[in-house]
Amino acid sequence: MKLASLREGRDGALCVVSRDLARAVRAGAVAPTLQAALDDWASAEPRLRELAQRLESGRAADAFALDPQALAAPLPRAYQWADASAYLSHLERARRARGAEPPPGYRSDPLLYQGGSDTLQGPRDPIRLGDEAWGADFEAEVGVVLGDVPQGCPAERAGAHVRLLLLVNDVSLRNLIPGELAKGFGFFQSKPSSAFSPVAATPDALGSAWDGRRLHGALEVRRNGALFGAPDAGVDMDFDFPTLIAHAARTRALGAGTLLGSGTVSNRDASRGVACIAERRALELLESGSARTPFLAYGDRVEIELRDAAGASIFGKIDQKVVRVT
Repeated sequence: MKLASLREGRDGALCVVSRDLARAVRAGAVAPTLQAALDDWASAEPRLRELAQRLESGRAADAFALDPQALAAPLPRAYQWADASAYLSHLERARRARGAEPPPGYRSDPLLYQGGSDTLQGPRDPIRLGDEAWGADFEAEVGVVLGDVPQGCPAERAGAHVRLLLLVNDVSLRNLIPGELAKGFGFFQSKPSSAFSPVAATPDALGSAWDGRRLHGALEVRRNGALFGAPDAGVDMDFDFPTLIAHAARTRALGAGTLLGSGTVSNRDASRGVACIAERRALELLESGSARTPFLAYGDRVEIELRDAAGASIFGKIDQKVVRVT
């Protein structure tokens, strides 16, 4: 089952989307918003699945053609957005390029930060940038939407709380990060609103691509139409999603609707390309001593997509342009 939110009000209007992403039907009779459905998942899920079956069979009389431009993020605002750094090859390259050691215990203790979740961006929303000197970068990721997770939930039970999966563009302002981290208080200005794929999919809709711990498949990232990288999201993910969920829930419960990101997808095999500019620049520094790839400029276009084994888009495409904000 695939779900999306039409751009209506602050929290969107929930709709069910066909497997091929071509058609949709409003789900307001079940739940007005995705958050409302997640809050009462035991009751809402079977009714949403019935609606999905009617849509697929052509029995949904009020079905309409799906327009990605009309979509907000699946959760236009969420109670919590937390992002990890689950692919250690990304962290190791970045640290090595600037001559820094990885943090102590990074191989056993996941890195996780809490980001802003009050204004999450839709798949066609622009990347609003006030100054190119801030060093705007994209970060292509996989994310999960959780149901209620009890405090202290162990990793072996954490996967049962994954309700949906989706794609993320976690925009970073690289040149603002060092100054913020130097204060010892974490990200804020350097992490503007993240963007999300047109639809979120239940685990069963992903078939063999989802093994209960990782999402497998090439995460295609394009900059201005040219392929930037296609790392496999299921390869070299050192901390899988159940491990990340258990880590996040160690000292507190997680509420339904929590969004948890994987961090930038990265493969140790650099021939697959990378999913962010910073990692490409790190590789350039390590190989030649000079970072040549520029950060995003006004007018640049970023596309992020993951396809199934037959080549069909699973979540739809994140497709954003960088615009000047004054």
